[in-house]
Amino acid sequence: MYVRSRGGPVLSKAEGFTLIELLVVIAIIGALSALILPNFMAVRENARDTQRKADLRTIQSGLELYKQNQEPASYPTGIPAPDLCWSSTGSGVACQDSVVYIKNVPHDPNRKDGSGDPEGYFFEIGSNDITYTLCACLENAADPKGVAGNCSDTSYECTSGYKYVVTEP
Repeated sequence: MYVRSRGGPVLSKAEGFTLIELLVVIAIIGALSALILPNFMAVRENARDTQRKADLRTIQSGLELYKQNQEPASYPTGIPAPDLCWSSTGSGVACQDSVVYIKNVPHDPNRKDGSGDPEGYFFEIGSNDITYTLCACLENAADPKGVAGNCSDTSYECTSGYKYVVTEP
């Protein structure tokens, strides 16, 4: 719509963006989001897998410290619950006046148990107490250090079908 001011030029009252312009911008933003979001999700999966591998190395170090502190040398029959301190006096919230194996037992960044608490990693002691297997499920099936299959325990199944395994050195 055009309005003529008194004796002046013709002025346009149309201000702002048209509906078509807004729809084009929204479509472009949506297309860019669709391209970027899957890449972002893959990066997060890889980061969680990297955390799992680091956690297993931490637990492995704690197991080796435990073994060195035993006579005769042996590994424990189990690992303390996640987020607890693990020391020569046992496991609990605080480790005082003892040899600390792991200050804060790590847990899988994505797994929860039935009550919603963080779930630890799969641990299995060998029949002779001097071998063990630690296992974590990987999200990225293309991980070069991943192995096809599940951890030994059927209650610790890998939805991706890939796992990362650490054994005694």
